[in-house]
Amino acid sequence: MPGKALVLVMAVTSCVVGAVHFLSANNPATFQWLNTGSGGSFGDGSPTRQTNAKRPPETAALAPQQPSDNALGFMLTKVADQYTQNARYPSWSIPLSPAQAEGYRGNRFHPVNLPLGSDGHFTVTLERYRFTKGESILVVASIQGPQVVGDTLQATLEEPLARKAVASTRLKTSDSPGYYEGSLESDEEPGEYRLIVEAQVDGKPVRHVSTLTIEPYLGEFEGLGDTYLNDNNLVIPVHFSPEQPGFYALSAQLYAGQTPIAQLQSEQRLDIGADTIALKAHGTVLANRDIEGELEIRNLQIRQLPAKPGERTNYAFGPEDGYAFSPPDLRDLRDAPAADPESEQRAALLRQLADKF
Repeated sequence: MPGKALVLVMAVTSCVVGAVHFLSANNPATFQWLNTGSGGSFGDGSPTRQTNAKRPPETAALAPQQPSDNALGFMLTKVADQYTQNARYPSWSIPLSPAQAEGYRGNRFHPVNLPLGSDGHFTVTLERYRFTKGESILVVASIQGPQVVGDTLQATLEEPLARKAVASTRLKTSDSPGYYEGSLESDEEPGEYRLIVEAQVDGKPVRHVSTLTIEPYLGEFEGLGDTYLNDNNLVIPVHFSPEQPGFYALSAQLYAGQTPIAQLQSEQRLDIGADTIALKAHGTVLANRDIEGELEIRNLQIRQLPAKPGERTNYAFGPEDGYAFSPPDLRDLRDAPAADPESEQRAALLRQLADKF
C-alpha cells in the first residue's frame, strides 16, 4: 500500500504541474497569478523573466514570475509534513477541536426539509438515526407556511427492498401550531427502513420520505473501572457485557469540562458476560494541560464487527450523559510523539524525493 500511495501522489502532482506549465505557456495573461518564482530565479538557476519590461519600476517589482520547476518538490514536502504530523498521534488517540468533536458524534438524525409552495416546508425529525430493536420511535413532523393541512398525518415504516409496510401510526397535532407527533414500535429485524410521513396539503397528498435503522440488542454498558497510567497513556477501562461473543470496536470522546480533548478508540474480542475494553489517551493529547477535577467520557459507541464478509456491522450506544471519573496524577505524561514507523518511513522517502527537485 505505501508504494501505491506514493505512486498516486507523484502521478497526481505531476499532472497538476504539467497542466499548469502548459496552460501558463499558452495563456500568460490568464495565469499571471501563478508566476511567483523563488528568490528572483527559476529552480534551474536561470534569471527571472519580467512579463512587462516597460512597466514603472514599482509595478515591475511586483510583476508575477513563471512557475518554478520545483513545484513538485514543494508538494512532496507538504505531503511529507502531513505524514510527520500524523505520526505524532497514535490512531487510537486523536486530538479534537470543538468542530471535530461535533462531527464525530454518532447516532444523530439530520432532519429532511421538503419544500412546499409559497415558501412553506415539511420537516420530519427523530430523536436519533439508529434505534435498538424494541425501542419506541418518536416521530415529530412540522408543516410551516400558508398551506391548509388536515388534523392528522400518517407515518409508516417500510422495508426499502420489498416496499412492504411493517408498522404505521397517526401523528396528531401537538400543543405547538404546525407540529404533529406520534410513536412507532421498532420490533422488526435489524436493517435500514424507510420512514414515510403522508399529509393532505391544500387538498393534495404529500409524501415525506427519510431513513432510519433498527439495531439488534448488543449488550449493556456497566460503567468504568479504575483509570491508571501505563507507557505514557491514560488507560480508561470501560465495562461492557455483550449479548454475544465476538469482535467489538469502541469509540468515545474524552472531555475536560466542556473542552473536547481526544477521540479514543479500541478494538478487541469480548466474551459473554462482563468484559472490559481499555481506551487509551496518549500523552500527546494530555501533557502540559492544566486539568483540574474530573474528566469525562462521552458519546460512547460500540460496533459489533462482522464475523464474515457480507454481514452487517451492528451498533449500540452508551448512556447520553457518559461517565465522569477522577484521573490519576497526569504530570508524568509526556508530549512525546507516538512511534509510527510506517508514517515516518513515508515522510522520510517523500523528503528524499523532494530534495531532488
